[in-house]
Formats: sequence, C-alpha cells, structure tokens
Amino acid sequence: MKKSLLAICCSSLLFALSSANAGTVTIGATPIPHSEILNFIEPMAKEKGVDLKVVEFNDYVQPNLATNDGDLDANFFQHRPYLQTFIDDHGVDLVEVCAVHIEPMGIYSHKVKSLKDLKEGDKIAIPNDATNGGRALLLLAREGIIELDDNENITSTVFDIVKNPKKINIIEIEAAQLPRSLDDVALAVINTNFAIQANLNPLKDAIAIEDENSPYANILVANEKSAKNPDLKVIVDLLKDDKTTEFIKTKYKGAILPVK
Repeated sequence: MKKSLLAICCSSLLFALSSANAGTVTIGATPIPHSEILNFIEPMAKEKGVDLKVVEFNDYVQPNLATNDGDLDANFFQHRPYLQTFIDDHGVDLVEVCAVHIEPMGIYSHKVKSLKDLKEGDKIAIPNDATNGGRALLLLAREGIIELDDNENITSTVFDIVKNPKKINIIEIEAAQLPRSLDDVALAVINTNFAIQANLNPLKDAIAIEDENSPYANILVANEKSAKNPDLKVIVDLLKDDKTTEFIKTKYKGAILPVK
C-alpha cells in the first residue's frame, strides 16, 4: 500500500514537472564529449532508479528549443554566454542547472605550423553563431592577428575589428562544419567538442588554445519546470561525482577540464 501511494505521488510530481515518464530523464546533447559523459553516468543513474535517455543533436539551436517546449527535460552542449544570448534572442524560459566542464577553443591548421606563417589575405574560419564567433575573435585578438574595438567583449563581431594588419579574410561557418574547412582556409577556430569529433587533439594539434582560466564553462540546462525535477538532481550529483571527474580527466587527457 505504501509503495503504491509513493508511486502515485511521484507520478503526480513528475507529471506536474512535464516529465514524460516517472524516473526517466531525457537530455539532448552534442555527441562529443557531452553524450559520452552522459553515457558514462547512465549505469550509475539506473542504479539510483533514474532511467537516463540521451538524444544526440548536431546543432546549437534545436536542443534549446526542445528543452523550452518540454520535449527534453534538459540539454548539455553550451556555455553560459551562449545560453544568455539564446535567451535574449529567442525569449525562451531556460535556466542553468550546473556547470560540468570547460572546453578550450583552439586554432587549427592544415596549412601553417605557426601563426607567424600567416600571409596577407589568408582566410580564417570562425563559428557563425554570435557567442562562439565573438569568442573566436577574442582568441584571434589575444594572439595578435587582429585587434578589436573591445578585446574583452564576447559579443564582438567582424565589424568590431579595428586593426587587421595582414588583411585577413574572416569567414563565418557553422561550428560543426569548421573541421571540414581546414583544407580550404589557413586557420580555423574550432570548439573542442567538434575538434575531438574530427580526431583533432586540442593539446597536440592546436596552434593556439584558450587557457584553463576560460570563463566558458559548459552547463546542464533545463526549463523552469524541469529544473525542479528531483530525478534531474540525481543526474547533477552524478555529473559532479568524483568518478565522473576522473573519467573526464582520463578520457580527454586535459583537452577538457572538469569544473570543480
């Protein structure tokens, strides 16, 4: 009798929180490293009575829209500045649940071995979404390739470039396609998840890379209702678990840094 009453209470709570099934949490994620990290904790979640379902995406828009609409309980693919920009642009009701790791953005090339080898008029590819594009420009500015009106402004665009001594041609490309552009451009500024997915090792292959002080922590995101789901709290605890921290350190060999 007690067990039936508890099941009814849990079902009512999860229904109120727009959860599809009692004890089930569905999270949208980009493949590497986000899905890999979630798949690592999936057996541990099951031991705690939570069925973790991971849905993979290869873009930065649909996971947020699906989370806002309640089709997903949460998503795991983005950093804080991107989330804030997305909220401002789309008016969605999304909140940060916890920070998990940092993926340093790097500069890669198939054509030059050093930034000093850049020639006048060379092409550099950067992400075409506002936040990651600004982040890429800040890295290029840090390396002295360009100078921005404000070298601290994460929303900088190509129109904010005030000095470009080598007349570099900045090309904006969808983030997931940047590794494929390496044969066509001198440099590409690539998010670590897409670099790893293309078998690029950020620590070995990047000509330049953000340091460990990067503010761009990747976060678990939910809508206002699903953020209160007690089953999601189980997922948060597992993402912060020492076993998960060790998995991130061992699996990615420093290319991805767990958030303390």
